[in-house]
Amino acid sequence: MSEAEGTRVSVRILDKDYFVACPKEERGDLIDSAAFLNSRMKEIRDTGKVVGADRIAVMAALNIANEMLRQRERDHGSQSELGTRIKLLRERVETALQKGQQLDL
Repeated sequence: MSEAEGTRVSVRILDKDYFVACPKEERGDLIDSAAFLNSRMKEIRDTGKVVGADRIAVMAALNIANEMLRQRERDHGSQSELGTRIKLLRERVETALQKGQQLDL
């Protein structure tokens, strides 16, 4: 990997070092992501219910994916609600314009 393409970043997850290639501008995000993953994996390991790095990694990935999907559903609901509100406001404005009235928003 050339300097123009990016850099190799060392991250430590569950006491093991990994070298990951990434663009320079994404280095901070990679380090933050690795720290987040390490934290989540340590939480799972420390419960004592899951043994083995592979199983811990899968459980962490499933938990993070589940949280992401729930957040996406909440965001979609918020967008839908916002869209409905905008539609109602637009209809009020159009009605007021047709009647030539002043509109209090």
